[in-house]
Amino acid sequence: MSDMILPVTLVAAFALVVIAMVNTLIRRKNEVAFAFSSIDAQLKKRYDLIPNLVAVAERYMGYEQGVLADITALRAKAAAGNLDIGEQVDIDNAMGKTLRTLFAVAENYPALQASGPFLHLQASLNEVEEQLAASRRAFNAAVTAYNNGCEMFPLNIIAGFMGYKQKPWFVIPEEERQPVRVWR
Repeated sequence: MSDMILPVTLVAAFALVVIAMVNTLIRRKNEVAFAFSSIDAQLKKRYDLIPNLVAVAERYMGYEQGVLADITALRAKAAAGNLDIGEQVDIDNAMGKTLRTLFAVAENYPALQASGPFLHLQASLNEVEEQLAASRRAFNAAVTAYNNGCEMFPLNIIAGFMGYKQKPWFVIPEEERQPVRVWR
């Protein structure tokens, strides 16, 4: 009987270590999903502001319909949902660029720049952009922890058995790394 205690103890210890590693990987995977949902929530706030921004801008910028149509089309594509991380990043990048264009064009319209609703929407969008940047940082931190688990020994062995693969960071092009300009 005493001959069995050591092997049973070793098997039990090994099983506990494996369970702990599996749970660590599952927790990290869920943290990535949670962080991405935070980005999703901030993007929804951004997309909810856009129709109001376009409506106010249309009153003053009648012949700048191309910019307004681009913003509306991007919002519709984003609102369609079921986008993977790469598609979400692409739409986010395009939206940031188009919003920068809108605010650059808006500088040519002093009446629009003085409009109370437009100024309020600019301030609201600036706040959402700051929250979105924070959500991206949290997402990238969660992805880093997850990817480390998928690459570092011994978790990489368990990750391989579970079919876990590295996840991409939320990366935007260099020219898009500047915050959306909302003030003159």
